[in-house]
Amino acid sequence: MTDIKKGLAGVTVDETAVSKVNPETNSLLYRGYPVQELAATQPFEAVAYLLWNGELPDAAQLGALRDTERAHRALTDDVRAAIDLLPTSAHPMDEVRTAVSVIGARETAGISNVMDAVGTPEENLERAVRLWAQLPAVVAYGQRRRRGQELIEPRDDLDYAANFLWMTFGEEICTRPQVAEPVEAGGVASVPDPSTGSGSSGTGSGSSGRCSGSSGVPDPVVVDAFNRSMTLYAEHSFNASTFTARVIASTLSDLYSAVVGAIGALKGPLHGGANEAVLHVFREIGSAENVGPWLDAALADKRKIMGFGHRVYKRGDSRVPTMKAALDTLVAHYDRPDVAALYDALESQFVERKGIYPNLDYPSGPAYDLMGFDTLTFTPLFVAARVTGWTAHIREQQAANALIRPLSAYVGPDERHVEGYVPDAAALETQDRPEEAAG
Repeated sequence: MTDIKKGLAGVTVDETAVSKVNPETNSLLYRGYPVQELAATQPFEAVAYLLWNGELPDAAQLGALRDTERAHRALTDDVRAAIDLLPTSAHPMDEVRTAVSVIGARETAGISNVMDAVGTPEENLERAVRLWAQLPAVVAYGQRRRRGQELIEPRDDLDYAANFLWMTFGEEICTRPQVAEPVEAGGVASVPDPSTGSGSSGTGSGSSGRCSGSSGVPDPVVVDAFNRSMTLYAEHSFNASTFTARVIASTLSDLYSAVVGAIGALKGPLHGGANEAVLHVFREIGSAENVGPWLDAALADKRKIMGFGHRVYKRGDSRVPTMKAALDTLVAHYDRPDVAALYDALESQFVERKGIYPNLDYPSGPAYDLMGFDTLTFTPLFVAARVTGWTAHIREQQAANALIRPLSAYVGPDERHVEGYVPDAAALETQDRPEEAAG
């Protein structure tokens, strides 16, 4: 009897040098580096460079990547026009999927031979960087459009995380000029120290007070938390969306088609949509004192509680402590102890009853909510981070490609025939041919 591995569970289908979970330390490693170390010490640009190139950048390499990223930040007219054609009630993931298709069509325009669309390794690295640079504008404009707000142009004096926040919120989330970070060869000791933040409390809607003048930038506390979240979401081996991207890349399709497919996979609530679902749960519960009765009813109804459990981690998601620490800084920054109380109550009671620990989506959902992102924007934020991992895997797949084409076990009716059909000679001839040689 054929051994069926539903969902390819436990099946090793290829090799990768991009990331792994080290079972001995329960750490997610990007190119060998524990992700919690990267999140604590590196700007997201350095992490992107690491995923694409295998090593952390030195000062010159980081500077060159930042120059390229900043040169491609603006939302182009064709992409904006495509987004504007969609109803504001469309899910933001549909906006992102559409935008990437338009970007890809523009970038590959003029390629008449489908065999050339796959691109060289060098071309695909350039495509990956440009796509990564443009996605913040897509995500930020999508949220602003749904709120009836105008587009905010990017700023080339801000790093990736700070500019992303600026394009989304503008002066609503800024406080003071950013302090330049020190750069060291082989890596960057870079993200702002949360202790240097203003400490001003907010409302939980993402507003920490206004600042006047063009020198104002997003608060360092918020920038640091956002930067860490981007790093934590950037990569996770052969997850559903990454595997989708690799399957498409294995056909020698172009990088953009592979990313569009990955976006479609990420939209599902069993993958990227879980951080949205966490916020819906929080709002349904309301407050910490309601957790017990709510959980009683949810478990009695056999509801799936999103934000808990992971197919890879058996001792808890190693990314959670880092994201929870970032959430704690935001709770203090915005003076929202009610959020922490609800978070802690649901986690403790669910772990006690089910023995299942939170995954990254559990702390990231309330963190993004405190920053001011709409719940529907959470999964597009995931896209903006994970595009670095996707494109690293696409390039890896193309470097040693084999078409991904698994088998299935057929369980339908045995062969049967349409009454009155008479096969012709050509059809009969194929039945008697010898089997083709392997390969």
